[in-house]
Amino acid sequence: MGLHPLEFSECYLDSPCFRDKIKAHEAELDKTNRFIKELYKDGKNLISATKQLGMAQRKFAQCLGEFQFEYIGDAKTDDEKCIDESLQEFSVFLKNLEDQRELMMRNITETLMKPLEKFRKDHLGTVRAERKKYEKETEKYYSSLEKLLNMSARKKEPQLQEADCQVEGMRQHFQDESLDYVCKLQEIQERKKFECVEPMLAFFQTVFTFYHQGFELAKDFDHYKRALQINIQNTRNRFEGARSEVFELMKRIKDTPQEYRQTSPISCEGYLYVQEKRPPPFGSSWVKRYCTFVKEQKILHMVTFDHRSGGKIGETESVTLKSCLRKTTDMLDRRFCLDLDITDRPGTVLTVQALSEDDHKFWMQAMGGKEPIGHYLGRTYSKERGIDAQLDDVGLDFVKNSISAIETRGINDQGLYRVVGVSSRVQKLLSLMIDEKSNEVDLSASEDWDVKTITSALKLYLRSLPEPLMTYGLYKEFISPAKGGSPESRIQAVHCLVHKLPEKNRLVLGLLMKHLANVAAHSKHNLMTVANLGVVFGPTLMRPQEDTVAAIMDLKFQNIVVEILIEHNEKIFADAPESCPLSPAAPVFSAPTRLSKKQNRQNRPLAVYNPQALDIQNASVAVGDSSNLATDETSMGSNESVSSQSSSASASETPTERSDHPPPKSSFSSGSNSRALAASWPTPGASGENQSSATTTASDKDKPEENVTSRKAKAVYPCEAEHDSELSFQVGAIFNAVTQSREPGWLEGELEGKRGLIPENYVEML
Repeated sequence: MGLHPLEFSECYLDSPCFRDKIKAHEAELDKTNRFIKELYKDGKNLISATKQLGMAQRKFAQCLGEFQFEYIGDAKTDDEKCIDESLQEFSVFLKNLEDQRELMMRNITETLMKPLEKFRKDHLGTVRAERKKYEKETEKYYSSLEKLLNMSARKKEPQLQEADCQVEGMRQHFQDESLDYVCKLQEIQERKKFECVEPMLAFFQTVFTFYHQGFELAKDFDHYKRALQINIQNTRNRFEGARSEVFELMKRIKDTPQEYRQTSPISCEGYLYVQEKRPPPFGSSWVKRYCTFVKEQKILHMVTFDHRSGGKIGETESVTLKSCLRKTTDMLDRRFCLDLDITDRPGTVLTVQALSEDDHKFWMQAMGGKEPIGHYLGRTYSKERGIDAQLDDVGLDFVKNSISAIETRGINDQGLYRVVGVSSRVQKLLSLMIDEKSNEVDLSASEDWDVKTITSALKLYLRSLPEPLMTYGLYKEFISPAKGGSPESRIQAVHCLVHKLPEKNRLVLGLLMKHLANVAAHSKHNLMTVANLGVVFGPTLMRPQEDTVAAIMDLKFQNIVVEILIEHNEKIFADAPESCPLSPAAPVFSAPTRLSKKQNRQNRPLAVYNPQALDIQNASVAVGDSSNLATDETSMGSNESVSSQSSSASASETPTERSDHPPPKSSFSSGSNSRALAASWPTPGASGENQSSATTTASDKDKPEENVTSRKAKAVYPCEAEHDSELSFQVGAIFNAVTQSREPGWLEGELEGKRGLIPENYVEML
């Protein structure tokens, strides 16, 4: 188990356990800060002390190999596993390079030193400042609270009300600061993975470019580098989606904090001040204790905890409650007090003081206390749903109608399902379509509703269902295979689970997945790849019942499940599997296989990698919250993930003579879903000046798209697919409908009814 998620609801309890979790997060960020400082220092040594290069590089490699990221939650995605292992991989590469003794460093300042230092100062430095502010607000609030509680109840009512208002304002300010600090801590924990690793990736690419003796290692590193860039970009995209969900949860908790106070149906907890009587003439004292009351056994557990003394925790004391009575100010000159009759000590009454009037009523209700004046009935909260969406025949007709309209009128629209419609029109359309009296509108032929309004209404319908389409009951079972196992085992597990869904749920899900597969097939035009559709529909189709940060951390696994459903919808929804486990077994967690390319790979010349040239904004899809509808349209960039383009000098590197061994595939590999990378590779030079003429910068958008329509090709070498998007074939295989792929060095064609990628230098055109 990694770091515990920091739940926003705990900010209101401020329990000792919560403070321990915060300390663990702070310690991890301090460790990261120390790591970056050490890395920065070592990098400076590499630049300024060439004579000590060997020693500095070995220390640098050791520092990388020993560090490991902590993660939030109970599992990691394949992308996160690769990112976590990347530092160890970098360490191995660097130690091998040290053996050459001829390494020279260039362009390190811009590609490594500045990004790391910027991250440390801009983000880790900010967390330190927030920590001091949070500690200051803690001291301020609890001091004012004690001062309030020590006020005499005989003071005039206006004075008491004024003091209450002041403390209430401080409490709200303290809790707001606590929420902001917790949110910042978790954001930096997630951000550090790609913020730390990406500059390191740039550094290694620079090293391999300038050192001829390390060229063989650079060829092996090149494939890993490209895969890692996809891992980083996928992790970044999932981070953006999870962050928006976390902000929404924090906003909901700020609006209705009382809904999230009761963390357990069997117990309640919070701070109480306990009166400790002393022998005369010392009187009595009041000690703040964190109390947990177990309702069924009527046991009250009390532990001493003082925020101002470094969070020291005393011994836990437990008593059994017999009865609870409100103590009036006539008997004791303190407000919000309760008298607890203790079974363990016959004749002994334990007096405790709550923190406020609401807190007093809360404990009275929890302990079954007797209230002299009236009774605390408690508050009820309800979440009104504006739209009565049901999974009935009307809803099914609406889904079919919407899909038909989208595929007829807007399958090639850029940002399909990402660009949202005007909120009022979306609400109006959905209300119209789920009304049995007026749901016969043919959206395919109607020009009254634009495509983005229809897509937004379809998403809103799915999110408004009383239960997610993939059900609460099967949520954990769907998430489980996405957290580990081989691709085949994941597909098999999802296949079995889909056929456990209610028939109508499975029918609607099948219609939707078939449609989304069609959308992804047009991704060259609409820019919505399978990965991007997974980000949009993951939280729409499946979500847990609990509304917590821990649940949001599983958002990335929801996306993976939806990707599997889209890619393999024909197999999954065709027939029920022949055999399924009787109960969902825990998946076998295995590290993702990484291919080693130490064969005869004739790689293209490498250029200096400069992350400044990566147009991340244009290369990734802005992750939108499908539950919120905006009135304006955002500008579209490329929806493909980020990758490297080869230099134009490599374009001529095709074998002129057939050898016994097949030529190398292009070092670019699309991975699943044909998710491509798009980045520029400038030539050596810190600022881009005096660049070598041997390497030029290329990008897909600068090259005219070359299509070879209805051409055939013949395989001259055998090939085994390394990814789902590639084709496997033997010598002599004939490919139909061959076209030029957008990915450098690859073609697209059909073989035995399946369409996929083909290495360009493995075939000859017919």
